[in-house]
Amino acid sequence: MSEQWEASAAAWIAIQGDSGDFGRVHVLDAPMLALVDELAPARVLDVGCGEGRFCRMLEARGIATTGIDPATALIAQARALHADGDYRIATAEAMKVDRGGYDMAVCYLSLIDMPDLDAALARIVAAIRPGGHLLIANLTAFNTAAVYLGWVKPLIGEPSFPIDHYLEERPRRTAWRGVDIINHHRPLKRYMQALLGHGLMLTHFDEPPATGGPADKRDRYNRVPNFHVMAWRKPA
Repeated sequence: MSEQWEASAAAWIAIQGDSGDFGRVHVLDAPMLALVDELAPARVLDVGCGEGRFCRMLEARGIATTGIDPATALIAQARALHADGDYRIATAEAMKVDRGGYDMAVCYLSLIDMPDLDAALARIVAAIRPGGHLLIANLTAFNTAAVYLGWVKPLIGEPSFPIDHYLEERPRRTAWRGVDIINHHRPLKRYMQALLGHGLMLTHFDEPPATGGPADKRDRYNRVPNFHVMAWRKPA
């Protein structure tokens, strides 16, 4: 998994640019940051932090943040852009962080990259203090079950967004604009059952609409939204 991200790191960094891609800037940032502000964590673990964009946003709010990612090229970029930040190279499944040492863990579009969901969640939940929170932004399962990447536009008739084998958990190759990686399709119940199995309590769920950006892209997104946002609380 990390090998594909290493090879795709330069393209990924170029896509994110200075501010982030469409989904982050116009869909996810606002609801994610609103939940951070509401829950007011002092210390956050960002699992799958990539080039460190969300870590920098949290640090700007005065939140001490640790970023974890297996791709050395992405961690190198995170450190270059945020020299005082705490960035560590590790997979979620094998990371070593303080047990119960964080008020919040964040998985911002990273759960789909983790091959062993159960091992990853065990480490993530262990890192959260009792009474702390897990904040998740994830691709919707009908997105990862798509037959093609995005809409299909026939010569005649309306565009469509076909999906198949929704209930079948599987790796899925995803390639666009120089990025070529493996995501993991899992039906929504897989995530929900795994999180409930750790005794976490769901406190927030949303499928946020796009609220900015080019009108045609916003319309396509809102017809078939790509993301959901969840917040879970670890019992005290």
